[in-house]
Amino acid sequence: MKKLKLTLALLAGLAFTAATMTALADDGKETTITGNMVCGKCTLHLTDKCQNVVQVTQDGKTVNYYLKHNEVSKDAHEAVCHGDTEKVTVTGNVKEKDGKEIMTPTKIVADK
Repeated sequence: MKKLKLTLALLAGLAFTAATMTALADDGKETTITGNMVCGKCTLHLTDKCQNVVQVTQDGKTVNYYLKHNEVSKDAHEAVCHGDTEKVTVTGNVKEKDGKEIMTPTKIVADK
């Protein structure tokens, strides 16, 4: 009987953990944007370290999407570092933090 209670408690804990992780993963919403990708440090002088930033025009204003540094973002950075610009379409999860649009990219495609 003790083993059964322990097993049920463990399963309940695992279910709670899975639900929490799912909620955290869905914190941002998946979005696709198209714009000009530049380096946040070299071109815009807005970040302390090199970081991809995609500039999109929305309602007549330029909106900067700061891409989190992951493998997808890292692989695309060489094309824009040191002042270059590349037109791209980016898919990923977007969250707003401190008034900035932060995107975790899952796919970056250069528009030709």
